[in-house]
Amino acid sequence: LVGQALTFSAGVLQAAGVKLSVREIIDTLTEQVTAKVRESVPWRPGARELLLALRGRDIPCALVTMSEQQLAVEVARHLPGDTFELLVTGDRVTRGKPDPEAYQTAFDELTARVGPLRKGAVVAIEDSLPGVTAAKASGVVTLGVPHFVALPPDSADHLWPSLEGRQVEDLESLLPSQTESASGDRRIT
Repeated sequence: LVGQALTFSAGVLQAAGVKLSVREIIDTLTEQVTAKVRESVPWRPGARELLLALRGRDIPCALVTMSEQQLAVEVARHLPGDTFELLVTGDRVTRGKPDPEAYQTAFDELTARVGPLRKGAVVAIEDSLPGVTAAKASGVVTLGVPHFVALPPDSADHLWPSLEGRQVEDLESLLPSQTESASGDRRIT
């Protein structure tokens, strides 16, 4: 179920015998996880540091998650207020990951906010097969950093075992050389 749309996961739980509606399952899971995240976010090694480094370089970032808005807002609250330019959550899209709709929505909204972007100059960091599938199908450069479940070797454009010790330059190195702007700057999101 890692990385799947919550409606899909709730359906699997129903099929396994959970006697709640899809909406009740989603609400229960979201409320329980949000309560835990209010206390502490279980950051993956290097993730928080990399996000802060991107923020420090004024590189716009979006959080694209199949979690609902309530949980995404709580996670974002544990970072400086302008770390994420926007949040695209599972309750904002009609088709969840592995469909590329969430990534396309993020790309379109970021372009509207920060100006023209090219998909080859955007890096998506994902930890699940549905996530890397969605990001790759949207046309952005995809970095897989597996968490609970291993990722197939060819599932993402790039695979790293962890974000620990990674810098903005490491992300920039993933971009094709033609993604340099007229001023020579490389942009990642």
